[in-house]
Amino acid sequence: MGEPESTPLKLLPSKLPPGIARGLVFAGLGAIAFSGKAIVVKLAYRYQVDAVTLLMFRMLFAFPLFAAMAWWAGRDKPALTWRQWGQIGWVGFSGYYLASYLDFWGLQYISASLERLILYVNPTLVLLLGWVVYQRRIRAQQAWAMAISYAGVLVVFGHELRFDGAATVIGGGLVLASALSYAVYLVASGELVKQLGSLRLVGLASMVASVLCIAQFAILRPLSDAFVATEVIQLSVFNAVFCTAVPVLLVMLGVERLGAGLASQVGMLGPMSTLMMGVLILDEPFNLWILAGTVLVLSGVFLATRRPRGL
Repeated sequence: MGEPESTPLKLLPSKLPPGIARGLVFAGLGAIAFSGKAIVVKLAYRYQVDAVTLLMFRMLFAFPLFAAMAWWAGRDKPALTWRQWGQIGWVGFSGYYLASYLDFWGLQYISASLERLILYVNPTLVLLLGWVVYQRRIRAQQAWAMAISYAGVLVVFGHELRFDGAATVIGGGLVLASALSYAVYLVASGELVKQLGSLRLVGLASMVASVLCIAQFAILRPLSDAFVATEVIQLSVFNAVFCTAVPVLLVMLGVERLGAGLASQVGMLGPMSTLMMGVLILDEPFNLWILAGTVLVLSGVFLATRRPRGL
């Protein structure tokens, strides 16, 4: 069966077929769970732990879950070639290890809300990379989408810059580099996804990233740094299970029932949920600047993921 067309949420019928309704629930819960990662990381930073140590614990606890994903998705499938293993290694480095490390590092400097907004311009970064690398044409609708999204990020970035100065610049730059690293993975891994399937690729690439994160800690930190507060361990387990592995499965189930277009629109719940959790859990500020930036980013992403009429 082909992928269903991307349909704006407001045009969905009042009574949804069971498969569509479940898809909306899966995609929505997945987006909210993914967004909780930034909140958990910010909470863990209150216990004097750094990005290298925190990322190591997250990936250490997530590794068995990723291994289970890869095994399940790879049952009765052909063995991987050396070339495919090399591609998986690159994907694991760029799309999961480097992107995650830069993101965790950036969260030491900026709010969870700004971090989520910067990451959410990822679809427009993919468009730009496609244009630069493959000379893919950017439609007028997509160009407007990029302009709107970046305007929203700049609104919130400028607001935080007034209060945190250099920290906002450093953190924003690191998170933007994280988004770019993940966009490079998305652009480069299209053929590999077709060969292996998304779930198997995510499982294997995340296993590679887990090994890299653990090795990074072993090289850069003394073993004594692994003795952290109990709360850090608890938060890392929660992060690994409910903000990393479970959302992957939920989003996959959502895409399977809705198609990538509609699932990505449902994913717009992510920045809004991060914003609300940041206010309620982290006591982050909420004002018209942040709200305006969030609305602009979501509008741009919605426009970028909508299929033009007639296509």
